[in-house]
Amino acid sequence: MRFYRVVAVLVAAVGLLSAAPLVQAEAKMVFHRGNAAEPDTLDPHLASSAWENHIIGDLFLGLTTEDAQAHPIPGIAESWTTSPDGLTWTFKLRKGMAWSDGVPIKASDAVFGLRRVMDPKTASKYASMLYIIDNAEDVNAGKKPLTALGVRALDDYTVELKLTQPAPFLPGLLTHYTSFPLPEHVVTKFGKEWTKPGNMVSSGAYMLAEWIANDYVKIVKNPKFYDAAKVAIDEVYFYPTEDERAALTRFRAGELDANITNRGFPVDQIPWLKANMPGQGRIHTYLANEYIVANTRRKPFDDPRVRRALSLALKREIYAEKVYRDGRVPAYSFVPPGIDNYESNFKPRMDFADWPEAKRIAEAKRLLAEAGFGPGNPLKFDFKAMTGYDARRAAAAITTMWREVGIDTKPLANEPKTHYNVIQAFDFDVAWAAWVGDYNDPQTFLYLMEGNAGAFNYAGYKNADYDALMSQAKQTLDLKKRADILAQAEQKGLNDTATIPLTFTTTKNLVGPQLKGYVDNISNWHRTRFMRIER
Repeated sequence: MRFYRVVAVLVAAVGLLSAAPLVQAEAKMVFHRGNAAEPDTLDPHLASSAWENHIIGDLFLGLTTEDAQAHPIPGIAESWTTSPDGLTWTFKLRKGMAWSDGVPIKASDAVFGLRRVMDPKTASKYASMLYIIDNAEDVNAGKKPLTALGVRALDDYTVELKLTQPAPFLPGLLTHYTSFPLPEHVVTKFGKEWTKPGNMVSSGAYMLAEWIANDYVKIVKNPKFYDAAKVAIDEVYFYPTEDERAALTRFRAGELDANITNRGFPVDQIPWLKANMPGQGRIHTYLANEYIVANTRRKPFDDPRVRRALSLALKREIYAEKVYRDGRVPAYSFVPPGIDNYESNFKPRMDFADWPEAKRIAEAKRLLAEAGFGPGNPLKFDFKAMTGYDARRAAAAITTMWREVGIDTKPLANEPKTHYNVIQAFDFDVAWAAWVGDYNDPQTFLYLMEGNAGAFNYAGYKNADYDALMSQAKQTLDLKKRADILAQAEQKGLNDTATIPLTFTTTKNLVGPQLKGYVDNISNWHRTRFMRIER
């Protein structure tokens, strides 16, 4: 422990460290954790990013939550049952659970939370993910009152959910922060100010202590947590680490115990990490994809020929193997391989996946010419990308490939929080994007192309046939038949170039040997309650 403190003091002297205190009393176990970006919010119903999820998932529990492997386990609810038709779920809450202020957690808090998400006034970006709850879409659209939502408290410790479709993935979905029960007595008292330190009360293993903008979020152990006796780490500092190169420097100096961000270190440092810090640069399969979106709300990107040309021009194998070199693989479909509930005879795939490069390039040029673009009138746009060493290299590679077919474009980079705010506001022509599965089921990816997906349908893709297939799948209880229908929907989206898949990605995290209990998993959720620090 002394080594880390001495190094931290030396680094602070040259201005590399955060303002957060790094010397702790011996009795406290403190975790310094890199976390990709500054959160916009810590309100579970307004959040929309993985870096917010890392913090919120430590502060709150859903009816279900995740274990160390990111598998769904009981959360506020200790058990649940399902009706034979799969449409009614009954959750039994743990008795004796309390919010961090000591007020008992009741079924009414779960009802309040779900109604708040669906209230049009809340403007939750993720509300559409919960449209499987009876009347949810109409309530969210303001067509029906909040009381019409298919959720009710049967008593203080029993919550009933009525669904519009069978949902075998529901326990996984309910681990997502959008569905979380909230403390009605605090939210109604403080309104928009309820998430401030000193106001917020939480249900998870930790409580919010400080939030110093663009510096750190500090959380501390919640003594009211039902399983507090098994929580080892006393305090956690979450630092925004947009620059993965700077994050690696801080990690090497001992300022960070881990950088758990999906892009925790630059790919060109993989050989160095293997040679000098073996086992600390962790690369793992990820339930995520990386893709390009062309804004169909704007011309000429409403023209499928233009979108297809953009896709054809991308050399995915070169991009994956030369730009990233981190084990990711080229994507010729949208849903990552190996996902649950997707065993189908029909395998969605871009029709040009096996074409030679020359044929793809020639077809891209032909389509652009057919759409009215060529040497005298090149297709021009700004390509919205993200900051960071690897992200800049990736954007440069993509725009170089497009220039080879006569497209005149350049990357414009923003830090992650701003980038996603821009594309969720649809203020772009063409942009880079990525999606992490919110639960282990193909619907978490395919709903991004549904007409009612709201802010997460970045491209603005709308197709009645696609929506009809998704609706049919939602009514199908047989998982095999459902998978076949979903596969047809995915193929429809691929044929229309609704999005432009690039790769199926990997996670790259920095994990110091002093951090115990960290488990690599495909979702990359690592809740602090299951970890400890041994310096």
